[in-house]
Amino acid sequence: MQHIITAGIDGSVESLDAADWAAREALRRGLPLQLLHAGEEPGARTGLPELDVPADRVRHTLEDAARQLSYAHPALEITRRRAAGPAADALVSAAGSSEALVLGSRGFTGFAGFLVGSVALAVSARATCPVILVRAGERPEDEHWDSEAGPYRPVVLGLDLDHPSDDLLAYSFEAAATRRAPLHVLHTWTVPLAPSASAVDPVAEKRAALAAALSPWRSKFPETEVSEKVLHGRASHHLLMASTKASLLIVGRRVTSGARLGPVAHSVIHHSLCPVAVMPH
Repeated sequence: MQHIITAGIDGSVESLDAADWAAREALRRGLPLQLLHAGEEPGARTGLPELDVPADRVRHTLEDAARQLSYAHPALEITRRRAAGPAADALVSAAGSSEALVLGSRGFTGFAGFLVGSVALAVSARATCPVILVRAGERPEDEHWDSEAGPYRPVVLGLDLDHPSDDLLAYSFEAAATRRAPLHVLHTWTVPLAPSASAVDPVAEKRAALAAALSPWRSKFPETEVSEKVLHGRASHHLLMASTKASLLIVGRRVTSGARLGPVAHSVIHHSLCPVAVMPH
């Protein structure tokens, strides 16, 4: 794996907003940024404006994006790469040699949802590195309280205690540490539809399990403020509520389940009000 952050670029507003988020993430982590344009190269000029103008836009996509980001982030090392073939396959391949892959999603309004394209969904379900989906219109100040100069909003992790993952926890603690932000860890549960007479309140047991899962990571990141909550109800509901005050929302994807997103990941990437990182584990 190369120590780089990769951003998928297609010339759309949402991909440029995602690339700017990726640039800030690369600076936070002290890594170079790679801009990747995937897809077939445009053909030769035809002399027809309705064909040549869009083709020229594709040809200049990488250069224009790199120029804009260089002006905005002069200290950042930026490289450009083109990849032929289907976009999803090229992006998944790039994920295999990246520390994170950043893609854009098109915003609607509030909890009405975000349009996440088929390419972004396919990549999120197959990539071997964290895939961060950034909504169109995401601004640097959105990650902070009050203003861009203020402290970062919390990083939120949704943790499944049946499948806790060191990779997922490491990524979450590192994300909070690089921002000097608090880490809020949420675990949700629901009672059985038909509880037996011997059923007991699982809250105490789950709180103990959550504390045990986080204990070694608190020791590794002693300067990171960590809060933990065990909540009753649907995971997607609680995570979406938490996303309204977060700088980043992190959910896991179990690779043993195949190349697909679970219902919680699928819900939050369509409705979260902050960037969402889908972490394979």
